[in-house]
Amino acid sequence: MTQNNATSTTNIKTRFLICSDTHGLDSLPGFIPSAEQHADVAIHCGDLTTQSQLHEYKASIRLLQAIDAPLKLVIAGNHDFTMDIPMFHKKVADAQSLERELVEQAYGYDGEARRLFEGTGITFLDEGVHSFHLQNGALLTVYASPYTPSLGDWGFQYHPDKGHDFMIDNGSGTNTVDVVMTHGPPKGIMDYTHSGERAGSPDLFRALARARPRMHCFGHIHEGWGAKLVTWRDRTTAMPSHLTDIDNGQSYPIAKLSDMKDRAEQSLSGDSAPMKYFATSHCSEDAHPLNWGSQTL
Repeated sequence: MTQNNATSTTNIKTRFLICSDTHGLDSLPGFIPSAEQHADVAIHCGDLTTQSQLHEYKASIRLLQAIDAPLKLVIAGNHDFTMDIPMFHKKVADAQSLERELVEQAYGYDGEARRLFEGTGITFLDEGVHSFHLQNGALLTVYASPYTPSLGDWGFQYHPDKGHDFMIDNGSGTNTVDVVMTHGPPKGIMDYTHSGERAGSPDLFRALARARPRMHCFGHIHEGWGAKLVTWRDRTTAMPSHLTDIDNGQSYPIAKLSDMKDRAEQSLSGDSAPMKYFATSHCSEDAHPLNWGSQTL
């Protein structure tokens, strides 16, 4: 879980609380909501469940409702396959031995999982650009997408060879999107798996390099947890990649999973308090203020 303060063009400070891949938890271990953890916007980047069962969605709703934020935005992840109706139908067809009543009891009928979020104060986003007027007076524009590259048969996945069109700027060629929330990472940004391979999407990276949003939130690769302030090179190449379009000398790692592990070990030894979340701020008065158009958090 991450908190971030960002400044809009009208200098309205906005606090985000970001989480992902909670996989059916109804609370976050060690995380107790408090006044200091109030956020203007809470974001969940998908994998609300492990098996996409109704009881897991209900648990995730309880988790999100416990967060103090007037706007709560959610997308699906690959584990949330009942939200992907064609894939849900395929999985049911592949499991012909299961009785339909048992399937509906565990997974619901078409669209039932999605309807659980109605009236909960949680906004479930489909792929595309969405705009919100925040309680603090800011206008927030968000691009959302649950899609990840894979050869598997989970939800919202596309074949890596076929690619996917992440229309962050709606083809306008302008950087009007403030926040991008996707389930998976772009290739080259916190996307290393335990096997040492990069699992990020090159299509997503190219779209990000062209749109240059203020912030990009994602999950999917658990071992890639962390945050980084990425500085873009002055010119975007014709086929952007993490090797050519990032100014690594002016980019700053903010947090990584090993930091959390070190803090956990210190907590167990009594040397420090347990880390319940990681906070970072990038407003104009901070050490590393975010320069929109040339940087993305």
